[in-house]
Formats: sequence, C-alpha cells, structure tokens
Amino acid sequence: MDLEALSPRAALVVGLLALLPVSWYGLGSSLSAGVVSAINVVIIIACLYIAFTPVSGGHGHDSSEAS
Repeated sequence: MDLEALSPRAALVVGLLALLPVSWYGLGSSLSAGVVSAINVVIIIACLYIAFTPVSGGHGHDSSEAS
C-alpha cells in the first residue's frame, strides 16, 4: 500500500476508528479514564492531521534563495 497516496481525510477516518477500543476501555473500566483517553486520542489525531496537510507556497522558500 502506498501511504503517500493516502489523503489526510482518509487517515483521519482511520484514526477515528481508534476511538472504538477507547470507548470499550472506558465502558469496561472507569468512565473518567475512558474520557481522558478519548481526549488524548482526539488531540493526537488532530495534531497528525495538521502535520500532514499539504503546505501551500512551498514552505516559504524561493528557488532563487541560497541555502
């Protein structure tokens, strides 16, 4: 599978599937631990979504600039 062809939106859906075992854990264990775990999963997914979105403008580098 070519991961570069995977769009951030598709990866977001796959990441949200991680909430299923977290909810199972929260229902089987303490509810507060499940809520904290779900918040952590959402924060991680949001950070990864932001990190892997395409950057417009080529990272602010011009082709005429010296490295």
